[in-house]
Amino acid sequence: MTLKVILAGYNIDSEVIEELKKTHPERSDITPETLSAAYARISRDPRPVYELRAAAREEVDKARRSNQTIIFKMGHHSVAEHAVFNFDILGISRLAIEEVEHFRLASFTEKSQRYITLEDDFVIPAEIKASGREKIFVETVRAQNALYHTLYVSLKPFIFETHADLAADRKNHSVLDGWAKEDARYIVSLATGGQLGMTCNARSLEYMIRRFSGSCTAEITELNRKLHDLAKAVAPSILLFTEPNPFDVKTYSDLMAAAPAFGPADDSEAETDVRLVDFTPGADEKVLSALLHSVSDRSFDDCLEAVRALSGEKKKNLIKKAFRRMEFFDSVPREFEHARLTYDLVISASCFAQLKRHRMATITAQAYDPSLGVTVPPSIRAVGLEGVFMEMIERTNRVYYDLEKHAGRAAAYLLTNSHRKRVLLEVNARELYHISRLREDPTAQWDIRKITRSMTGAAKKAMPLVCLLIGGKNDFSQIYENVFGTKPTLFPPPDIRPRTFPLSEGEIPEDISDTK
Repeated sequence: MTLKVILAGYNIDSEVIEELKKTHPERSDITPETLSAAYARISRDPRPVYELRAAAREEVDKARRSNQTIIFKMGHHSVAEHAVFNFDILGISRLAIEEVEHFRLASFTEKSQRYITLEDDFVIPAEIKASGREKIFVETVRAQNALYHTLYVSLKPFIFETHADLAADRKNHSVLDGWAKEDARYIVSLATGGQLGMTCNARSLEYMIRRFSGSCTAEITELNRKLHDLAKAVAPSILLFTEPNPFDVKTYSDLMAAAPAFGPADDSEAETDVRLVDFTPGADEKVLSALLHSVSDRSFDDCLEAVRALSGEKKKNLIKKAFRRMEFFDSVPREFEHARLTYDLVISASCFAQLKRHRMATITAQAYDPSLGVTVPPSIRAVGLEGVFMEMIERTNRVYYDLEKHAGRAAAYLLTNSHRKRVLLEVNARELYHISRLREDPTAQWDIRKITRSMTGAAKKAMPLVCLLIGGKNDFSQIYENVFGTKPTLFPPPDIRPRTFPLSEGEIPEDISDTK
């Protein structure tokens, strides 16, 4: 048998599809459902898959009935994953974007609050309008936005003066300007309007729609209806389980009702932004045993017994074998996923916006809580505007508590990018390497860089061999040399090395750095 690969389909712009429909109005096969139906038949039909696709296109109604039977009656829901949708989502709040990007199996690209100067665009939640508090909500958000521009105007010359050597080259101006916007945005609200592109398969979309059906916010409810109506019109046979069920709607409220009563929070806990609360016992030995398990014919218990019999030096030499040929762009072996770490974090909304992008991690979070304080960019302190910043935070908090009484959870729209929440993050060691490479690099944004450093610092103490080469990608060569006494074998030439702009790690002020 000769290998054959056929490009069976690909996403194209919806306007192109509409033009095709106008040119060929008689066609009924312009739907992703035919791919799902054809691929569903592969397991039981001996015909080549391209013939199955042709048959599905010729009999769309039959293909749709087939999808419904296979998904609903036979329970083979995975066939819906072959249908893919792209959505433009505009006029959505920063708070709602967090809800959307909670779903792992979708792709998102959103409007950056760093590269684009923010205007006075924000969402006024329906709950706020219904509460009779719209006026004070709007006044407060506009005051926050006005301060954003004040901060930006002061931060921009400060950053250009601080980095005069970089400012001398006009090519660096957009980056330096971005740093000012980046820190100024800490005062804007979670009601700030944004936009994003979202790509997901039909199975993930169906799950999203079902979970959103039990949403407590009017904005998500409206978004959900629009997503459902648009996708259902194109592919009705593969969006079947979209109604909320009791599990989706009631589980967390049941847990809340059953939760024990807590006394006042310990204020000292909020002072610790990063706490490693759990990790795999004997992680170094477990990962070494997993590595041996992959290259031998022995049971894991045998491998573990062999590892435990090794001296500390021999264990280190063994883990070095796994690292020796590594470059900064390589992922550590999959066996490192057998070691896990759980962190209790207290982080800003700005930091969370970046952390949530690491969807291979397990991330659960509480609501934003003004009692946890705020994260103030040190650059704002440096230009003498911390007092003005905190005055706005105090005003925001007063209005927030008033809104909470009348509009419930919708009050959170008023909170800013500097407000904080508690996040429970669980990662395997392989994913922690990825986070560290990206977020500890000098080009990473200062807030998440600080958090990540604390996370990896705790991890190094818990599992020193597993974390032998962990660190930002810019530091990889030096970390490698510290371990092996030589540069990485294939260390790339300067033109393709990790970006060191703007400065070396030691020269970058902790409060001013590029974002990623």
